[in-house]
This record gives sequence, structure tokens and C-alpha cells, in this order.
Amino acid sequence: MIHRLATPALLLALLASAPFVHAEDDAGFVPLFDGKTLEGWEKHGGKATYEVVDGVIVGSSVPNTPNTFLCTEKQYGNFVLEYEFHVDSALNSGVQIRSQVFAEAKEIPVGGGKTKKMAADRVHGYQVEIDPNKPTRLWAGGIYDEARRGWLFPGKKGGDGAAFTKQGQKIYNKEGWNKIRVVAQGNRIQTFLNGEPRADFEDDLTPAGIIGLQVHGVGGRKDTLQARWRNIRIKVLD
Repeated sequence: MIHRLATPALLLALLASAPFVHAEDDAGFVPLFDGKTLEGWEKHGGKATYEVVDGVIVGSSVPNTPNTFLCTEKQYGNFVLEYEFHVDSALNSGVQIRSQVFAEAKEIPVGGGKTKKMAADRVHGYQVEIDPNKPTRLWAGGIYDEARRGWLFPGKKGGDGAAFTKQGQKIYNKEGWNKIRVVAQGNRIQTFLNGEPRADFEDDLTPAGIIGLQVHGVGGRKDTLQARWRNIRIKVLD
């Protein structure tokens, strides 16, 4: 076999076809999940289970228990958060950002001068929605204010629900992994699903808090439904 050196033209063609990764895109990111253990995380809320399987955090539903959250021990304010998820189509889920949980019941502000009594161990705050089980809505990447004000985007803070659904149906991968990017800077929160922009709004109710992986309650359903996360990393912007 005769080996020929690549010509300049061939080298240029190879370079053009190869994916180009900017080093600065990865600068400053640190993993929130070590791929092996749940060190740095703690469970709150219900009794759903979490375990690490082949480098993936797997959350499994348990009947007759409320929403369950695996939360970071640390709190984060301004950041870029990235993760991949794969959720059974019958299970609603999400990832909390800038959220709170208290050991005892507490009165909390919910905006507009109003307050609400929050139960002990109830995780509450901004949730980046994972919404595979309602294909007629499909608001994955939207922001739901867990246990406080409900839908923010689309909803109270903007966004066209019909257009949001149409975009979600086009870009959401129902059969495999999806990637979310969240940018929280000051009072602005932005989300991206599989590289496409989703939510973009301003809100100043909670400037910092924990990050949490949700397994939604399933009522009395006895078959196990699962949510999975991997490649969870964060870049602090403070």
C-alpha cells in the first residue's frame, strides 16, 4: 500500500468538515455530578429514589408520594448551567434553579406584596420544565415556578404558548437525550433546548438558591417511571 501525503487542498477540506470547538466554550465549567456518586447532593420532599447507573443519575418514581427533589448542597446565583436529560414519556419532571427549601414551615414572599406559607422540606422556586407527557403542550425548557406562582414562561412573564408548543414539538427528542442550557444573570433567565432558545424573561423574586432534579409524584401508579440526567455542569458568573 502506498501512503501519500495529504495535499494542502485536502487538509483544508478535512479541517472544514471537522467540528470546531472553541476552548473558551468550556472555560470555567465545573461538574456538579462526578459520574459515580451523589456526593454534594441531598434529597428533599417525597420518597422517590435516586441512584447512579453507568454515569447517569436515575430518579425512579414511587407511588403515593409527593414531588421529590435531589438538590445541591450549595446555592448558586449567577451562572450558566448545562445538563442532558432523558425522561420516560409518561413522567413529568424538571430541574430547579435558584430554589429554596426550609427545615421548618415558613412564610415566604410570592411577589406583589403577597406571601404564602411553605411547608417544611418543600422545594420551591424556578423550575426548568421537562414536559414529555403532554405532546399537545410540550413546554420543555419553559419556566414553572414550583409551589409558588405557576407558569412564568410561557405565562405571566411572557411567551406565546402556542408558538412555544410548536417549537418544542419540532426540537424535542422524544426517544433519546436532550440538552438544556440555562443562563441566569441578574434578574434575567434564559433557557436553550438542544441549542434553540426557549424561555427569556426577567424576574427578581429569588436571586440565588439550590439546583434540584425533580421526580414528579405519580399518584397511585405502581409501575416505575424514570428520569435520567448526565453531564451536569455549571459555570459561576459572579
